[in-house]
Amino acid sequence: MNTRGLRGATTVTENKRELIIAATKELLLKISDENKLVIEDIAAIHFSLTHDLNAEFPAAAARELGWNDTPLFCMSEINVPKSLPRCIRVLLLINTDKSAKEIKHIYLRDAVGLRR
Repeated sequence: MNTRGLRGATTVTENKRELIIAATKELLLKISDENKLVIEDIAAIHFSLTHDLNAEFPAAAARELGWNDTPLFCMSEINVPKSLPRCIRVLLLINTDKSAKEIKHIYLRDAVGLRR
């Protein structure tokens, strides 16, 4: 079994706790569904937020989903001029037998343009 990285991102329209939680839950559930993840196979999750989002930690959404045994880490994204605003990014480290080509990275809302 290998450890692989699984990426995703989404955006919110405003810096509000409920929007950050809802968008993060949507993203995590879509990633989990599309990749048929078993929660026990997630080694860790790293979240980042653009500088304009600080109303809540996106890790709180994972905890609300019951992902209580998974190590979670939140950080600020580098403030690059002209980068996508109000963006939540995620990197899951998963234990899987899938090849790198079989991993489905998920980008929602305005973040769809981040991955070609």
